[in-house]
Amino acid sequence: MARALLADRDVDSRQMYAEFLRLDAYEIDEAEDGREALAKALSRRPDVLVTETRLPYLSGFELCRLLRRDEQTRTMPIIVLTADAMERDVRLAVAAGADRVLIKPCLPEQLSEQISALLSYSSRLRERGAALRGRLHRQVARANELIEQSAENIRRRTRNRSFDRGVTMHPPVPPLELACPKCGKPMSYEKSHVGGVNEEHAEQWDYFNCFSCGCSFEYRHRTRLVRQLG
Repeated sequence: MARALLADRDVDSRQMYAEFLRLDAYEIDEAEDGREALAKALSRRPDVLVTETRLPYLSGFELCRLLRRDEQTRTMPIIVLTADAMERDVRLAVAAGADRVLIKPCLPEQLSEQISALLSYSSRLRERGAALRGRLHRQVARANELIEQSAENIRRRTRNRSFDRGVTMHPPVPPLELACPKCGKPMSYEKSHVGGVNEEHAEQWDYFNCFSCGCSFEYRHRTRLVRQLG
């Protein structure tokens, strides 16, 4: 009997899918937030994961990324359910590692069909998908490396100029495209603050707004951490 892990903060949706899939002879595990889903995915290794994007504590996007990095779960079939029909959100889910992206409202019959299709794939095809995702991650890493090299070249060329501290819309390092840590939606870049002891040891903070959940965030380039402001 195949085991499916359903991760959704909405109890009614989770129970609806669980009851239908049990009738289709699936064994069901449930999780109401991202951390619980991650723990169950790593410890119980379900045959398929079905996750909503807007999970508490750990979004569906980040859940996918973490599972794809782990050797034991990197080939696990993952279906992402999202209420956001924007093309960008679908691309974010695929880039995070989703095998299928379904738009809510999604009928239980449709979900069951997609699960059956995924489970019927051969291990070779799943390995091929994992290899492609690995290539994508390496390309992203290389792009970030080139951005860092470009920023360093800019700092070297301007080292002897006066160091300009303060708020700017044109920072030395181009702002990243970040997703909201709370809801997973793309954030809007607002401004940057450039500071530090001198130009050679400059620091940069980028500020973003999430219009979906009404929160503001700060991204510090030196630590690469996102901090919620309000």
